Amino acid sequence: MPLRRSLLLPLSAALASTLTACSFEPPLRLPETPAKVPFTAHPAPGKTVASAGTNGTAQEMAYGKDLDQQWWTLFHSHTLDAVIQQALKNSPTIAQAQAQLRQAEATARVNASIFYPQVTGNLGANRSKQSAAAFGGNKTGFQYTLFTGSVGVTYYPDIFGVNRLIYRGSEAQIRYQRYELEAARLTLTGNIVNTAIGEAATQAQIAATHAIVEHERTLLNLTENQYRAGAVPYLNVVNQRAQLATQMATLPQLEQQLAVYRHEMAILVGSFPGQWQEKPFTLEDLSLPTRIPVSLPSEVVKQRPDIQAALNQLKVANAQIGVARAQFYPTVALTASFGDTASTAGMFFNPMSSVWSLVGTLAQPLFQGGKLEAQKAAAYAAYDASFNAYRNTVLTAFQQVADALRALQHDAQTLAAQQESLQAAQEALTLAQSSYRAGATDYLSLLTAEVQYNTAKIAEIKAEAQRYQDTASLLVALGGGWWNTPAPDHAVAEQTTAPREVAPGQGSHS
Repeated sequence: MPLRRSLLLPLSAALASTLTACSFEPPLRLPETPAKVPFTAHPAPGKTVASAGTNGTAQEMAYGKDLDQQWWTLFHSHTLDAVIQQALKNSPTIAQAQAQLRQAEATARVNASIFYPQVTGNLGANRSKQSAAAFGGNKTGFQYTLFTGSVGVTYYPDIFGVNRLIYRGSEAQIRYQRYELEAARLTLTGNIVNTAIGEAATQAQIAATHAIVEHERTLLNLTENQYRAGAVPYLNVVNQRAQLATQMATLPQLEQQLAVYRHEMAILVGSFPGQWQEKPFTLEDLSLPTRIPVSLPSEVVKQRPDIQAALNQLKVANAQIGVARAQFYPTVALTASFGDTASTAGMFFNPMSSVWSLVGTLAQPLFQGGKLEAQKAAAYAAYDASFNAYRNTVLTAFQQVADALRALQHDAQTLAAQQESLQAAQEALTLAQSSYRAGATDYLSLLTAEVQYNTAKIAEIKAEAQRYQDTASLLVALGGGWWNTPAPDHAVAEQTTAPREVAPGQGSHS
């Protein structure tokens, strides 16, 4: 007996150690990303060209620097800040993401309950009649009453770590929903900034078009006076009227575009278009950021909420592989119950009426028609899908940063060229007007100068707005600095933890 006991103890300890070290979840596999991959194939722009005007300021890229504030504050607009704060409080998109995060937290608490014994209480009273024929009698039978009360305890030892894997997937799902919430905030703020810039640019185009219309009216009056004086043919009057009508026809389109921007802004802040109190935006209200912090590529992977969300989706899929593999192994259940059964209430707590049971069960799958293999194959396929989704998210993020960097470089060059074009067109129009008044040039030269100036003026406004929009796109593509925003729901996942002492299976797969 001592020899048998001395052999049994080490074997039991070795078996327990083996089961504890065993984890059916494979090591997490991530796509390979070069350690020092640049954003662009050619040297990235360090500083853009400068041009005339407040919006022609050169922009410097501060590589290796992270955003240390909420990204939209770089535009230094109190109106924009107020609208974004209102949107973050009232947007249904944000409320939906917050509700999904709470749902994931609740699901994690449900999955964590399996680590604890499940205790139930039962209380019942039964009045029955039995036939005497079953006992060979010929009487009408007999009646009796039973009072029962019991407490049952069921516990599922997590021998192979299945419960731990399920809970680990729940934790990853919480982190996924948390980053989805941050991604929703980033998308919302990006849409608001772009809508504000679009509204400001449209306002500027409307103002410029009104100025152009007034100028065309002045030229029409001049042409009509010259016609009445017999200096020019009536055709010049007709052509100038057509030019004026052409410019006036663009105003309704611009007004419609402005209305669309304002309606869109109302929806973004969670209001109906008819209830939205307009807060007009102009390009003068916005300051173009002159120094833009550009994170390192390795940091962008950590800072982009959509990348982190995809990463946690990958972790969920990885945990599901472990669950599918563990289904091939036995499950153990321990059940205990104790209570009383008595024929009268007075005997209910009598020791003679006590009942109890202890049950241990082990269930081992033997044949299920290929179900378990199919479940494992499905889990691996789901992981491959999540793997490639993560890879695509990373590639898309790098593309967006690269596109925005090049866009800022080319936007500055475009604005400089448009300003030169506008200056030349302005000079040409001034000369053409002077010559036309003096009768030294024909109306066709004046008309050509008018069209060139009108086109150049609108193009300059669009070029200015494009610099703002591409700056916002770069800041969003870099992650937006959401990590500097205090939010109480960032730490909610850490509040739901499973008991460590009942969690075997933390090592690598054995």
